[in-house]
Amino acid sequence: MTADWITTLGTAAGSAWLSGVNLYATVVTLGVLQRSHLVKLPGELDILGNWWVIGLAAALYVIEFIADKIPAVDTAWDALHTFIRVPAGAILAATAFAEFDPAVKMAAMILGGGLALSSHGAKAATRLAVNASPEPVSNAVLSLIEDVFAFGSTILMVFFPIVMLIIIVIFLILMIWLAPKIVRALRRLIAKFRSLFGSSAPTPGAG
Repeated sequence: MTADWITTLGTAAGSAWLSGVNLYATVVTLGVLQRSHLVKLPGELDILGNWWVIGLAAALYVIEFIADKIPAVDTAWDALHTFIRVPAGAILAATAFAEFDPAVKMAAMILGGGLALSSHGAKAATRLAVNASPEPVSNAVLSLIEDVFAFGSTILMVFFPIVMLIIIVIFLILMIWLAPKIVRALRRLIAKFRSLFGSSAPTPGAG
């Protein structure tokens, strides 16, 4: 029973957290692992093993793979996916606890949404900072690292859920520590953009 709890908790928390990084890569990986009978996903997550779910997630992943490599486009994509990744993370977490009491499922949904928001927020803030660089290479490299991380971490999660839980705890501790620094960095970045746009604006009456 303890092992079942750990597996369910690790899968629920991990899938929610990773959905904030790359939802479609996470769903594709879970679906393929379930479909190939390499794992038995907890709760009702086995629905991800349906071919139409895998196919839809794979198609959306291809679109994201391209959009995520283009500066400015990736920022708009992340902004849009605030309304997709966070609810999806909450749903994945709750679905993993589908066989538990409604109160437990509700708690899983709330915590799952919070985990998805934390990872999504960290990704969006990092991308915004990287986009301030004039060259596009760092953006594409970072995006590829995120893709590999999403696929690899999803596989790690289903086979070693305790390790995934430890990683998430470390991430949350780092987020709490880094939050003030991130806020200050974003403020400086916004101020920099404002000064650039302000200096480029034509002076009234000039010419």
